[in-house]
Amino acid sequence: MIYLVRHGQTEFNHAQRLQGQWDSALTDLGREQARRMGKHLKPLVDDRERWSIIASPLGRTVHTAQIIREIIGLRSEITLDPRIQEVHVGDWEGFHHHEIEAAAPGAMREPGWLLRAPGGERYEEMAGRIGNFIAEIDETDGIRRIVVSHGIAGRIMRALYSGVPPDQIWAGRPPPQDAVFHLSGGKISRIDERDAS
Repeated sequence: MIYLVRHGQTEFNHAQRLQGQWDSALTDLGREQARRMGKHLKPLVDDRERWSIIASPLGRTVHTAQIIREIIGLRSEITLDPRIQEVHVGDWEGFHHHEIEAAAPGAMREPGWLLRAPGGERYEEMAGRIGNFIAEIDETDGIRRIVVSHGIAGRIMRALYSGVPPDQIWAGRPPPQDAVFHLSGGKISRIDERDAS
């Protein structure tokens, strides 16, 4: 069982700069988003020994995981797994959106455009590492895993988990940065919508 979240807003997110595998500190809003995700998850925690937190090794995900862990009151250490880190956007890492538009006019209007960045990671590479991560999860072991990942990596993880074809991954608007997804039995639901007060 997986509870999948994205890191809170960062300085780069706020400035509309691509991070990829670069890093950027959480903003005040990003820290508040992490606290909200922790509050959505806390009522689900019964036996804290059955819960674990896995995060991408990038600083923004680790910081988000630390805040969630503190809100919930978990004692287990955060496990870092590079397979769930964000897409590497090659030559565009650190670029503002207007710089990408100048370098590749119209590119940002194409679905999945980040996976076509010059010198960057492609869908097949991301699907390989994220698929490997999912394949190692034993849903019968009773462990509830909080997985702290990223925007593109999270979309691909949800698609692979539920069997959505690659050409449908980009359908619909991206969820808010503080969305909390429950992945269980091949199905996905949003618990932040259901449990929000």
